[in-house]
Amino acid sequence: MSASHRQIPGVNAERTRSHNRQMVLGSVRAAGAIGRAEIARASGLSTQAVSNIIADMLADGMLREHGRRTGGRGLPVQQYAINPSGGYGLGIEIRPNAVFSALIDLTGTTKHSHRTELTNNEPKTVLAEVAAHKFRALNDTGVRETSVLGAGVVMPGPFGATGIQNSGSDLPGWQDIDPQGLLEDALHLPIFVENDANASAMAERISGVAQGLETFAFLYFGQGLGLGLLQGGRLVSGAFGNAGEIGHIPVIAQGVPVALESCVSRLSVQAHLSAHGIDARDMDDLSRLYAQSAPPLLEWLDTAVQPFSAAIGIIENLFDPQVVILGGAMPDAVLDHLIAAVRLPDRSVSNRADRRQPRLMRGTSGRMTATLGAAALVLNQAFTPMIAASR
Repeated sequence: MSASHRQIPGVNAERTRSHNRQMVLGSVRAAGAIGRAEIARASGLSTQAVSNIIADMLADGMLREHGRRTGGRGLPVQQYAINPSGGYGLGIEIRPNAVFSALIDLTGTTKHSHRTELTNNEPKTVLAEVAAHKFRALNDTGVRETSVLGAGVVMPGPFGATGIQNSGSDLPGWQDIDPQGLLEDALHLPIFVENDANASAMAERISGVAQGLETFAFLYFGQGLGLGLLQGGRLVSGAFGNAGEIGHIPVIAQGVPVALESCVSRLSVQAHLSAHGIDARDMDDLSRLYAQSAPPLLEWLDTAVQPFSAAIGIIENLFDPQVVILGGAMPDAVLDHLIAAVRLPDRSVSNRADRRQPRLMRGTSGRMTATLGAAALVLNQAFTPMIAASR
């Protein structure tokens, strides 16, 4: 078995207490309710080490006792489960014209969400708005600041000066500054900065259709088209945080090589509809047009099938995911149409006889997808050990 497929063992306490806590918390989350001995077997830690960690987490409020399981010989076994109110993740999404926020508990349940328009997206204005969102979330829910484990922040990519700058999806004025440091100063929390596709992929793992999956791809429909990748439960971010900019790969559409997001994205469908005199500004407009079987929208879907099918083949053969998931700011009905129409390539490593999941699935969609994903980044940090397996 290759190193990338090994279970990550627990490590000695002197190396890192945090890692072992992540092992225990992740085991409890995966099982729903579980006893000490089972956690020890799953994590590779000693039963005594597990008992000590559980005692700490009960005191911290992250775990709770969940009754006793009877059966077999011996005394009933004490079970432990995640305490939903034992910690929270704050999610912030910064868009060119708005800020979204969400506060979720340890089970991924949304406790608060909010949206405000931006008068401008200069860093000073945005940082003040982000701080106001945190204050509102805590004030409205009564959650203590010390219970917030961190803040995930979603910003439009690409990050830094790259060859695909000025593609229409960037946040002007942020390329030459350190968002991590500025956001930490504004929120006084550990910060996890990601793009919208990666954050949305993490949301699927925490509370969506990818629960229980470790390696998958999330094709995110925002303004353009992005790809979130998880390998072994960890995000694949690239050297500078720009992995997954799939919207810029060349594909063939109607015999012409074009960038993928020019024919498969929300911007592309809006441009196509505008050419037919139809103004579709948001998801509600697209949902209405699809329900009406509007010919221009169906025409766009027909032209999107070829490049979309090619993109799925590229994703499968490059990353060998358990499944490719579609989601983001596109109506469910449109995503379902694309899934039904796609021509999945036979020459793909994902074309396997022993598959347990479909090759293509619809995940979470809607305006808050990336915002909730940002909050899920924080929970994943709590649940997933970050020390690589020794080779």
